[in-house]
Amino acid sequence: MHKLWASVKKESLLLRRDAGALIILFVMPLALIITVTLIQQGSFKTLSNAKIPVVLIDNDRGNVSRGIRENLENSGSFEIISEREGKPLTETQARDAVFKGLYPMAVIVPENLSADLNQKVQVNVDKILKDVGLGDGETKAIASEVEPKEIRLYFDPATQLAFKSAVKNSIDKMVSELEVQSVYSLFQEQLSDSVAIFSQKSFLHFKEIMPVNGSREVIPNATQHNVPAWTLFAIFFIVIPLSINLVKEKGQGTLVRLRTLPMPYGVVIMGKTVTFLVICMIQFYLMVAVGIYLFPLLGLEPLQVEGKLLLMSVVALCSGFAAIGFGILLGTVSQTQEQSAPFGATSVVILAAIGGVWVPVFAMPAFMQFVSGLSPMNWGLNAFYDVILRNAHLADILPRLASLLVFFILMTGISILYDEKKRAV
Repeated sequence: MHKLWASVKKESLLLRRDAGALIILFVMPLALIITVTLIQQGSFKTLSNAKIPVVLIDNDRGNVSRGIRENLENSGSFEIISEREGKPLTETQARDAVFKGLYPMAVIVPENLSADLNQKVQVNVDKILKDVGLGDGETKAIASEVEPKEIRLYFDPATQLAFKSAVKNSIDKMVSELEVQSVYSLFQEQLSDSVAIFSQKSFLHFKEIMPVNGSREVIPNATQHNVPAWTLFAIFFIVIPLSINLVKEKGQGTLVRLRTLPMPYGVVIMGKTVTFLVICMIQFYLMVAVGIYLFPLLGLEPLQVEGKLLLMSVVALCSGFAAIGFGILLGTVSQTQEQSAPFGATSVVILAAIGGVWVPVFAMPAFMQFVSGLSPMNWGLNAFYDVILRNAHLADILPRLASLLVFFILMTGISILYDEKKRAV
């Protein structure tokens, strides 16, 4: 135990003398989590509160185009623009303005859309009434004469695909509702002149059911996603100073002198493990404190950890072991700091990317979803989400915790075997 304490003391002194490493380990993750959460929260508020300018060119001037305009205006998310400097915009002007980035999108309603839609509906209604013996003879129009119409959408090339899909679905829903209303109205007109026999109110509605913690609903927000994600990123970032530390000891001959002392090499490894594990837990608690106390002062949602802090600490501890194991392996294999530092930074970024820190795993291609399951950051992140968002218990996250600890043992074992083999040669 005395030898282990001496090794821990040595590692602590080395870190105290390296101000740059301490800044990387503590200040950078805090700045990162605050910045990212503010950006995401700001983007959400912008989309929720600010109106998105939309150019609407109405070549129809009928009930369908009026319905589209009213729906866009009533949504509260769009500002309708149809004129510039008091003159109506044309489709060419709208297209050029959108493609230059002046507006995010333009909606072009074609001519005779309302009339052709009514004609199509009239044909179908007449056929149905004729088939059931309620028609008055010949249909008023021929279905083949009504050509399909298209509502043209122009998007700024820099617009994200998610926004495009949302707008397309929204407009498609508007037109479908207007078409259904036209069908109801014509049926009502044919069957009754005075009595309203069809209810045109929507029958189906969506209601999101939130998970419940006690009597309180757990509503996910940017804080609950960002704090565990970037805490995990910060924990794994200790790979850089840890691997550099090992490379320095090899280059300066310190490791050779340590190996001549009457103690196993495993004690040296454990000394580094204990020291950097303490750093990992300090990082974790600093991140949690920022989420609880600083975020509300910045106008962000506070992190809710009631009854979850102990389990979160266990996840952070196991994640710290995994990060340390990876750092020890990298420092053992690398010969110079020029090898360990860039490779360590790049590998952590890659592990974060495939682990779901930046992009949700479900949004990845099938192959990348499989690769994501091999990332220790994915194991730790899912364990955090299980605790914070899914109200999981210790038994529920034991497989993920076991994976993190096995990863540490495997990385450390390979490091010791590699070092022993190299010295034997």
